[in-house]
Amino acid sequence: MELTAVRIDKPDDLNVVIGQSHFIKTVEDLHEALIGVGPYLRFGLAFCEASGPRLVRRSGNDDELVEFATRNAVAVGAGHSFIVFVREGYPVNVLNALRQVPEVCGIFCATANPVEVLIAETELGRGIVGVVDGSVPVGVESPDDLEDRKQLLRRIGYKL
Repeated sequence: MELTAVRIDKPDDLNVVIGQSHFIKTVEDLHEALIGVGPYLRFGLAFCEASGPRLVRRSGNDDELVEFATRNAVAVGAGHSFIVFVREGYPVNVLNALRQVPEVCGIFCATANPVEVLIAETELGRGIVGVVDGSVPVGVESPDDLEDRKQLLRRIGYKL
């Protein structure tokens, strides 16, 4: 078995969700779930088939984001994995919708941070072992940091 890390290629401000699913209809079902989140959401997604033609299937409502998803899915190349890029929304806006898609097995990450996907490759193929999402913590939250966090969440509308 060979372990490698594939860095997700994206602009710093773009959010990405990486997950695993199990069926060719994933592409259409993820698309429908994301459209249902709201009319403002822009997205692109790609899904790596693990059998049959073994193509990278893609969809979305933003051509640039579909291209980002496709290029990164090809680089990851792990069967039954999917990548979704979102704009005009955040992962917190789409995660429940994605998890409700029956064929979604799990979500590895949802972030705007730099991401590396850890890949295990065997004679059978490639699989995602995990992800590296962002950087190592540099300390522990102080009382001032706690207050800053609480104010931020209220300022952006996630807490009352």
